[in-house]
Amino acid sequence: MKWQGVTLCPAKLRRKSLVAQRKSLCNDEPNRKLRDTGMTPTTCSTSYLIFSASMRHDSLNSRLAQLAATTVSGRGGTVDIAGMRDFECPSYDGDVDHADGPPLGAHALCRRIQAADAFIIASPEYNASMPGALKNAVDWASRFRPQPFNGKQALLLSASPSMVGGNRGLWSLRIPFEHLGARVYPDMFSLAQAHQAFNADGALVDKTLQDRFESTIGCFIDLVEAAKHYPTMKKQWVEFLGEHPDARIDRVETAPAA
Repeated sequence: MKWQGVTLCPAKLRRKSLVAQRKSLCNDEPNRKLRDTGMTPTTCSTSYLIFSASMRHDSLNSRLAQLAATTVSGRGGTVDIAGMRDFECPSYDGDVDHADGPPLGAHALCRRIQAADAFIIASPEYNASMPGALKNAVDWASRFRPQPFNGKQALLLSASPSMVGGNRGLWSLRIPFEHLGARVYPDMFSLAQAHQAFNADGALVDKTLQDRFESTIGCFIDLVEAAKHYPTMKKQWVEFLGEHPDARIDRVETAPAA
């Protein structure tokens, strides 16, 4: 295609269209407030549930979750920060679920996941796996219809005094979230030797690690923004794709795809 004597390829035209669309979409109230203060808007309006999966007071993962919240907020995102105790549930029991329904902690997790565009979890590693309290809360919340994780963008973080930073636990944590249709971000940030990693202000002592952390958060925000504001396909989530269809037990839901 030619415009004023210059040949433009379809890809360039599409990028120009997306840039124009982004400028239009970003003309929202939060960014108007940023412009009023003289600051440059960095993202379209997106919201995030951020919480630590540790029950322990002043845990390293709670400090990492707070750093994530500070970083997201600094880049224009709206943050809902929580703790694992906000979602505490008794051990999953199908009889209790059938008779009384999910507990209050599961209702809170479901409601706050649904209200956010994405969620970020800083999770400790217990015996090379995920914390039982988190898995239990996810099991309870998954019983809601529609279940809240399908189609949500997710970023997983971990912190540990160990040399691997709790990374093995994040690999196990990906499994239930991806099974439930969450779009778990490929990169996972695992902070090794975390007991020595934070300064008095809550940032990372090592500037390179701080830059990597902020870059990871920034790229994730870009993805969440694109998933929310740009036209997308619809994605169908089927709990067990190869299972014989049975209307009594089938779980099939549709959500926007990134």
